[in-house]
Amino acid sequence: MTRVLVVDDEPQILRALRINLLARQYRVSTAGTGAEALRAAASDHPDLVVLDLGLPDMDGVDVVRSLRAWSPVPIVVLSGRLNSAAKIDALDAGADDYVTKPFNVEELLARIRAVTRRLAAQESGEPVRVGRWTVDLVDRTVVDDGTTIHLTPTEWQLLDVLLRNPGRLVSQRQLLQQVWGPTYVDETHYLRQYMKNLRRKLEDDPTRPQHLLTEAGMGYRFQP
Repeated sequence: MTRVLVVDDEPQILRALRINLLARQYRVSTAGTGAEALRAAASDHPDLVVLDLGLPDMDGVDVVRSLRAWSPVPIVVLSGRLNSAAKIDALDAGADDYVTKPFNVEELLARIRAVTRRLAAQESGEPVRVGRWTVDLVDRTVVDDGTTIHLTPTEWQLLDVLLRNPGRLVSQRQLLQQVWGPTYVDETHYLRQYMKNLRRKLEDDPTRPQHLLTEAGMGYRFQP
């Protein structure tokens, strides 16, 4: 059973998420403060953390940073903060995805499943389907029924980050830093151009992408 730690200071949200997760065969533990969350993460070793940013004792972004100092556990952030800057701060701190309050439980569960699939994909090394194309990140091949397409080294680096994080929103800053380096974190036009190239090669209709998605002002997401 997947172990999920839910962190929120609103008892009704904790109760609702616990009921819904237990009904879907997750093992659930809860915490109401940042300090409790860090203790629970250290003792229970959850497979995934659902974390509210608005905690009474410390900012949720600081909880993310503290967890990331020693644990790669996936983190899905919840928050009523609607501005994109708060989302970017959480993602850059190491969160894997972001759901805005009030949220639909089914949406949150879908994000949890996406993060779980991402972990499975990272561990398996299996080829990934992008529409009709089969992408092998190990051999660096993109094929469909005998047809092969060529990607540049930079296109491969960008695609590699996205495909290893299926369903996850990856911030512009993260992509720029991982693909081009820390001195390029403001060069967002690089991302726009290379994402355009990847869509032209991999999407059936590059003007209406189904798999390589943009979240305006925030980042990009690979949707399997």
